[in-house]
Amino acid sequence: MKKRKIELVVLSDIHLGTFGCHAKELVNYLSSIKPKILVLNGDIIDIWQFRKSYFPSTHLKVIQKIINLASKGTKVYYITGNHDEMLRKFSDLTMGNISLVDKVVLELGDKKAWIFHGDVFDASVQHSKWIAKLGGVGYDYLILTNRLVNWLLFKIGTEPYSFSKKIKSSVKKAVKHISDFEQTATELGIEKKYDYVICGHIHEPKIIKKENKNGSIMYLNSGDWVENLTALEYNYKRWKLYRYKDTNYTEDEDLFEMEDMISSQLIASLIFTEKK
Repeated sequence: MKKRKIELVVLSDIHLGTFGCHAKELVNYLSSIKPKILVLNGDIIDIWQFRKSYFPSTHLKVIQKIINLASKGTKVYYITGNHDEMLRKFSDLTMGNISLVDKVVLELGDKKAWIFHGDVFDASVQHSKWIAKLGGVGYDYLILTNRLVNWLLFKIGTEPYSFSKKIKSSVKKAVKHISDFEQTATELGIEKKYDYVICGHIHEPKIIKKENKNGSIMYLNSGDWVENLTALEYNYKRWKLYRYKDTNYTEDEDLFEMEDMISSQLIASLIFTEKK
């Protein structure tokens, strides 16, 4: 396979170790690119919901692909998020081409990009962490249920349906939360005189120019690999929002993946019941 050469790729919210993670698709994407710089913008490994009973080989392959890219010359920045915040005690650690940081500023030609996860803007994460963690577990099972439903819809030839996107678009608080998040990030970016502000965290992929009385900035969000399967790509002074489309999709692969997730969930439930 001929790999696409890209100056910069930004990924976030992969959530390795959860049922909702589309690791197989991400492995395919990573196998298709050769970036000079790879930024992993938080929530890569979901330490909040980590289960010993569930870490499939495809999730491990994602890590192997990242290490392989670094060994072949790609500069990798791992920016910590709230779901992998335990790694923040090791911030500013560098091993070869891999650096663990809390944020990073990159010079892209004559412009500057300010990149960070974005959980610092989320009051529920900062002040009510147990609520955020509980919500994370509920979200993971919602995504698992959604994937099962979509598998059944695929079998009968019906278009897939997203529970979480429907909830986000219909609940005014969720819409306001996303809007407030973007506004806060852009206002700070303009104040600091950056050209780009790049976040993750809210699972809402976007590239949009924002303005206020003090100036303008490009706001970018890399989305996630749970619902949207998106990445930000920068090449030839232009940004692109990449959306994964699996052209080699087969029913057998989907069936195997669903069976793997369901069996892992049953094992986890049995272990939890036994402990109680």
